Amino acid sequence: MTDVISPLSLADFRARASTRLLSAPPDPDDPETVPIGEFALLAPDRVPRSAAVLVGIVAREEPTLLFTQRAKDLPVHAGQISFPGGKSEPQDASPLATALREAHEEVGLDARLVKPLGYLDLYVTNSGFGIVGVVAEIDPAYRLTLSPGEVADAFEAPLDFLMRGENHRVEMREWNGGLREVLHMPWRDRHIWGVTAGVLRNLYDRLYAP
Repeated sequence: MTDVISPLSLADFRARASTRLLSAPPDPDDPETVPIGEFALLAPDRVPRSAAVLVGIVAREEPTLLFTQRAKDLPVHAGQISFPGGKSEPQDASPLATALREAHEEVGLDARLVKPLGYLDLYVTNSGFGIVGVVAEIDPAYRLTLSPGEVADAFEAPLDFLMRGENHRVEMREWNGGLREVLHMPWRDRHIWGVTAGVLRNLYDRLYAP
């Protein structure tokens, strides 16, 4: 089951997710965990801080992904598009708990409407976070209440568009006095890039890449 059908259906997504996602979250302390992302840009002695994001598939006939746009006044990554999520807190029992707590705090998403499906690989960022992508279905009946201090907007984008390799651009951007490659997935007037695009690419690699 390697060929991508058009348009991508919910049934096909579920079938792929059931066999291709990680059944347990990757453990940063496990020597067999192979990180992806920007880990090569970190200092060798720097230990990533635990974080998790909710890679939420809205269970429509033609499924979509739920995104947030960060508030413009935030000190870090202001205005950027992201998944609901953030750093782990001591009370969080697991990456799933982190992702659900953050999604509720940021956009008021009811955890009872979220069905976990599996996990992506550990994505390490140049800012020092080790992010676990928690892939889950979201009931289309969800309602959101945005936290204005954190989130300016929330929206859905088609899984069909984002899981097409031809829509994954690689661009050069300035960073730390030099240039580096970043992924960019523009959809309509939205610009999905950086870590969020990297997590999406990991979803593509696990579920849809030839």
